[in-house]
Amino acid sequence: MLILDEADEMLNLGFKEQIYEVYRHLPPQTQVILVSATLPHEILEVTTKFMTDPIRILVKRDELTLEGIKQFFVAVEREEWKFDTLCDLYDTLTITQAVIFCNTKRKVNWLTEKMREANFTVSSMHGEMKQEERDAIMKEFRAGDTRVLITTDVWARGIDVQQVSLVINYDLPNSRELYIHR
Repeated sequence: MLILDEADEMLNLGFKEQIYEVYRHLPPQTQVILVSATLPHEILEVTTKFMTDPIRILVKRDELTLEGIKQFFVAVEREEWKFDTLCDLYDTLTITQAVIFCNTKRKVNWLTEKMREANFTVSSMHGEMKQEERDAIMKEFRAGDTRVLITTDVWARGIDVQQVSLVINYDLPNSRELYIHR
């Protein structure tokens, strides 16, 4: 059995050839399971290449909801005002743990530095870090050693930490699906 979880993201990150290479080494009757939040052309291409009579289980877009989650937005007119607004939020709210999403590694690094300069204890994580380093940061965050994690969308899919009481999109996500994953 070959299971490709978050297959759409794997293809977006350029792992198509590696997936094909793994598949070439499997017995012909291997069952293939693809799990994907979206159904782009690349996923359909992979299903036709690897699967015989695939069964598709689809969730309607309007069923992708954030039921039970309170959502708010703060209209900030200028990019340079976002940091001060974020600091005001932290002064106002009681937070067990929080995740702050940025769209780029550069923004993660910048925001982490600014938060530390403002005497906030934060950790950060992005896709260009080694897996061992990301695992160590996640272990600390899950243990509650760190209360604020600033990250890119490397953290958005499939990771659940029950203590997180606040998610902040410092940068708006590029798609509805990404918003829901965050």
